[in-house]
Amino acid sequence: MSSSPAATPRRRVVTRPLAAACTAAVAVATLGACGTPGSAPEATPTGGAVSTAIPTEKVTLSILTSDESKTTKALTSAFAKKHPNVTIDYRYTAYDSYNTSLGLALNSKDAPDLALLNLLGNTAKAGQIRALDPYAAAYGWEKSVSASQLDQWRSDGKGNQLGTGKLWAAPAGFSLVGVYYNKEIASKLGISGPPKTLDEFEKQLAKAKSAGELPIQVSNLDGHSSFIFQALINQFQEPDQSTEWAFNSPGSTVESDAGTKAAQKLADWSKQGYLPPGANGVDNAGAVAAFTRGQGLFMFDGNWDAGAVDKALPNGTGFFTLPGTTTQSPAVGVGTSLAYAISAKAKQPDLAAAFLDFLTTPEAAQIQLDSGFMPVAQDAPVKAPEGSVRGEFATAWSKVGESNGLTPYFNNSTATMNDILTSQGQQLIAGKVKPADYLKAVQAEWAKGQK
Repeated sequence: MSSSPAATPRRRVVTRPLAAACTAAVAVATLGACGTPGSAPEATPTGGAVSTAIPTEKVTLSILTSDESKTTKALTSAFAKKHPNVTIDYRYTAYDSYNTSLGLALNSKDAPDLALLNLLGNTAKAGQIRALDPYAAAYGWEKSVSASQLDQWRSDGKGNQLGTGKLWAAPAGFSLVGVYYNKEIASKLGISGPPKTLDEFEKQLAKAKSAGELPIQVSNLDGHSSFIFQALINQFQEPDQSTEWAFNSPGSTVESDAGTKAAQKLADWSKQGYLPPGANGVDNAGAVAAFTRGQGLFMFDGNWDAGAVDKALPNGTGFFTLPGTTTQSPAVGVGTSLAYAISAKAKQPDLAAAFLDFLTTPEAAQIQLDSGFMPVAQDAPVKAPEGSVRGEFATAWSKVGESNGLTPYFNNSTATMNDILTSQGQQLIAGKVKPADYLKAVQAEWAKGQK
């Protein structure tokens, strides 16, 4: 997770949905003949022969990243420990300058083997990264990683249509958004465990309000009302429809019956006093601090705050993804990934792919969970401290994986969607715009992003 819980969604790729587009240079990278000694011919950006062999001689794997968490370093250290002949050249660039310098780094003579992608941006279109489909086939990633995870990094190569086409990056860990709940407050209200349906959840909100408890804690200075909106729309339509909108599939819209129901319910919850009166002025750190002080039965937030919540309320917090309209509704979550691409100029592309494959192992899954992310291998057995909210995140994550129910953040659908969802969400819960106007503005921004 982020080293600072106060980090906003737009500044911490490893913890929040990002709406800032990668600004990689668009010059086409020149490919050199640089394969692993003794391996099959290297993969090209459009695919080709690959090798799963790991060199036995001394070799260096270079990784460019803006990951501030412990995750990438912990994973690279574990990989190097398994392969003592491999030296990791770890190149860190702060997020504020990472996106603007990424294109130059990928085009340079000293391009990294692996580079973190905040968003796909122009990297595939410019020929700066390699298509990973040959490696995915060689290693069987589609069997070990759910389609909803891998599809977040598929594209037609033009950078517009996501979720289909070639695979350009592989996940190193995931975030998951859902609902935290304060077990002590729940017990006081006679609530035992997570609600099984959306109707039951709403009854719990009403019960909390009538008892003088704040029903939902949320940070909306950061635009986290969008978490509530997306969690709701996911229950009123098929998850695939949410994914198609997030992936910019032609014809997708939130100006639908499902979108209307979701926006109206968010507005209603605010009008009914279920949200904090000053939510629009509260940032993420403030909301988490208030929740851990007992201000809120529920809190819509992601796993990046699980460590802080566990520390403040040991054994006192639970977690669930928002339930559907019936008890038979599949588990659906909202999230995105920390992901790495192989540079078109990589000197060690096969070794880079071997590292990406390591990320799908049970060993890596435990590292990912321990360092604040959800595991890539969702069915891997992982351990969390007994009674911790991290353990409940792991359980919820596994259920989402089983139902293939991970939907990408709406905030990432266009370069400036996060700004629109934030500003319009603030207006909606303040009662200054109607649900229809909220949806119209969001859809207009989505359409603008397709041009």
